[in-house]
Amino acid sequence: MSVTPFDAPLHRDLFGDAEIGRLLSDSAEIRSMLIVLGALAKAQGEAGLIPETASAFLHRATLEVQIDPEGLADRTGQDGVCVPALVEATRKALEAPEHAQYLHWGATSQDVIDTGFTLRLRRVLDVIAERLDRTLERLADLAETHAETPMAARTYGQIATPTSFGAVVAAWGEGLLAARAALPDLRQRVEIVTLNGAAGTLSVMGEAGPEIRAHMARALGLHVPDRVPHADRSHVAELAAWLTRLSTACGKMATDLLLLTRDGDVRLEGGGGSSTMPQKVNPVGLSVIRALAQHAIGLNASLQSGAMTWDQRDGAAWFAEWLALPQLVQTAGRAVGLTAELSVAPDPARLRARVDDPSGLIHAEALQFDLAREMSRPEAQARVKELAAEIRSEGGNLIETAGRDPGAYAPEAQWGGAPEVARTFARRVRDL
Repeated sequence: MSVTPFDAPLHRDLFGDAEIGRLLSDSAEIRSMLIVLGALAKAQGEAGLIPETASAFLHRATLEVQIDPEGLADRTGQDGVCVPALVEATRKALEAPEHAQYLHWGATSQDVIDTGFTLRLRRVLDVIAERLDRTLERLADLAETHAETPMAARTYGQIATPTSFGAVVAAWGEGLLAARAALPDLRQRVEIVTLNGAAGTLSVMGEAGPEIRAHMARALGLHVPDRVPHADRSHVAELAAWLTRLSTACGKMATDLLLLTRDGDVRLEGGGGSSTMPQKVNPVGLSVIRALAQHAIGLNASLQSGAMTWDQRDGAAWFAEWLALPQLVQTAGRAVGLTAELSVAPDPARLRARVDDPSGLIHAEALQFDLAREMSRPEAQARVKELAAEIRSEGGNLIETAGRDPGAYAPEAQWGGAPEVARTFARRVRDL
C-alpha cells in the first residue's frame, strides 16, 4: 500500500480523481504561483512601486516561462517552502536581471503559495459544484418518481413504520442540498487574495500596499479579505468543515444503500467481483464513498486544529494544512463524483413486501393511537404490547387479532407526509 492511494498507480482508479488531481499537481501549483507573481508585478507597476517596463516584462514572462518542479525539490526541502527556489529559477530562466530583480517584490512566500492554491481551489469548487448539482438533479428525479413507493422505515436498525422510498431519497438529498446552499457564501470567504508581507503588515509596499492588493484581487478574480489571513486560518477551517459536510452527506446515502442493496431491496448498476465467490457483485462504489467520508472526518480534525496558530505566521500549522487540505479536497470531490454516477433502482415489490409482512407488527404504533381514541393512552399502549407479544409467540396478524379493518392500515393510509416530503425536496432542488 502506498503512502497515499489517491494518485498511486495501483489504486488511483479506486480512490483517485484525475480531473481534480490535475488541479492539485506540482505542475499546476508552479503555474498558479507564476500567475500570482505576474499579477503582483503588474499591480506594482501600475501603482508605481516598480518600473513599468519591469512590470510589463514580468507579467508577460511569467505566463510563458516553464519551470520544472523537480528542479525545486532540493531547495524546498531546505527552505521549507518552494518560493525562494521558484523565484531564483524564474529569474535565471528569464535572462533579464534588470527586470527579474523586481520579481516577488515585498511579498512573502505565504502570499504566493496561498493565493496560488486559491486559484486552483476556485476551479476545484467549480468541478465539485457541477457534480453536486448533477447528484441533486438525479435524486430529485428519483424522489419524485418514488414519492408513493411504499417501504418500511427503520429506526435503530429495526422496522418502524411505513414511509415511501421517495421520502428516504429526500433525506439523503437534504444534506447535499444544505451543502449546496452554503457554497456561495463559502466561496466568498475562501476565494481570497493573500498579500500581507512577512508579518502581516505589508510594510515594504508602504501606502500603495492596499491598492496593490485590490488590483491583484480584480486581476485574479478573487476577493479582498477583511482581515490578515496569515494567522487567522478561519477560512481554511470553514472550507474543511464544508468539504467534510459534503463527504459525510454522500457517506450517509452510501451507508443506507449498502444496507438496502444487501437484501436486494435496491439494485445498483455495476459492481466488483470477488476473488473466490463468483456469484457476488460487490457494491464497491458505495464502499469507497463511505470510506472517503470516514477519511474526511479525520482530515477535518487535523485542519480544525490549525486555528491555534502561533504568532503572526506559523510554519508548522501551515505545513499541516499542506498534508491534509489537498487530500480533503480530493476526498470530497471523489465522494460527490461517485455519488453523482450512482444508478439506483429500487425494487417496489420487495420494498412493499416488508410493509405487508403478515405479522402486521409494522402498524403497532398506528394501532396504539387508534385504540387511544377508545381508552386511555397507557391502556392502549399496554394492550398493543400484549397483542404484539402474542403475535411474536403464536403467529397471526396484529390488525386482525385486534379486530380492526386491515384496509385502514394500508401503507398509503399510514405513511403520513412521506410523499409530500419527497415532492417538496424535488421542488427545492429545481428552484436552485
